[in-house]
Amino acid sequence: MMATLSQTKELFRRAEAVCFDVDSTVIKEEGIDELAKTRKAMGGSMTFKTALTERLSIIRCSREQVNKLITDHPPQLTPGIRELVERLHQRNIKVFLISGGFRCIVEHVATQLNIPLHHVYANRLKFYFNGEYAGFDESQPTAESGGKGKVISMLKEQYGFKTVVMIGDGATDLEACPPASAFIGFGGNVIRAQVKEKSSWYVTSFGELLKELEKI
Repeated sequence: MMATLSQTKELFRRAEAVCFDVDSTVIKEEGIDELAKTRKAMGGSMTFKTALTERLSIIRCSREQVNKLITDHPPQLTPGIRELVERLHQRNIKVFLISGGFRCIVEHVATQLNIPLHHVYANRLKFYFNGEYAGFDESQPTAESGGKGKVISMLKEQYGFKTVVMIGDGATDLEACPPASAFIGFGGNVIRAQVKEKSSWYVTSFGELLKELEKI
């Protein structure tokens, strides 16, 4: 049963950990979340891992190309995220980034937000010693459908968290609750109707979350 609006707000105020999706939530861009569209085009018959494998085998990006992408098009942070993460850290709330995107890009984002790199869960690209694309690490939970929920279950077990809140724009974020205690839908970059409809608390700016924290 999805928590009510007031329950969700209360769970957010007393959360021990807050997990953010990255593409279209923490950063403005879509990035590899285009994969979801690839899957939709296939009538949803394709697993996330298959779509990821197919898409990457088309792109076949080298290490050099990935580094160039980060240098030439650094991910743009969504307004308000820096302040929100800072406030959560001040309150001793652990912050995690959980993404179906790539670790090399997500780590760059984490560094900007002072989020420890061991709090980053994303897909790892593999390269040969000469820098050519060699596939991706299929053992990461984020390479699977339902991977975000798996990461949250793992965090609860590892750290003993009772209250974990997931914040994101997409269906895969919504699906992570449960095991997340609550879900907050974010529509500051893109509004996905099905997520908005199913979220008991849906915000379009991080300022709304900051305001809620001030009530403590």
